[in-house]
Amino acid sequence: MNTTTRWFLILGAAVAVGLVGVCLVAICVIPGIVIPGLTGYPTGPGAGTFTSNGQRIYFTATSARGTPITASGGSAGMGMMGRLACATCHGADGRGGPVRMMMYSVDVPDIRHQTLTSEDPAGMEHAPYTDETIKQAITQGVEPNGQSLDPFMPRWSMSEQDLNDLLAFLKTL
Repeated sequence: MNTTTRWFLILGAAVAVGLVGVCLVAICVIPGIVIPGLTGYPTGPGAGTFTSNGQRIYFTATSARGTPITASGGSAGMGMMGRLACATCHGADGRGGPVRMMMYSVDVPDIRHQTLTSEDPAGMEHAPYTDETIKQAITQGVEPNGQSLDPFMPRWSMSEQDLNDLLAFLKTL
């Protein structure tokens, strides 16, 4: 085999590997399609399916109704996290924890309903959340006392039905 043929084979193999990589990335970001271990979406039996619209919103920031869900400000406005959903930062279980965003490390709070509405919310310097103040935190980025949430928290825009579905899902975490 001459040198030219060898270089064409090497170049062809590199292109093929690159195309496979691009295809895998594209598959991983399409909501509802899951490759275990590569996404934060539910895995196992029924992977890629959601038991409620609220769960779908939490993991994918898309609605089963087809209504728009958008994020502004926070890490969404900085373009730091790619496609965002609640689970991107708060985790599949809603417990939060340290999350690295480029050069930053942010301690993301626990957003399980039982934690937010507790009479003694650990580490929180405000009254417990109510369903209404949880909705305000999601859409306006404010705590129950009116103070702004961490600047990394996006402000979400969605229909009232979708917001109610998301809140119902948070109550299951």
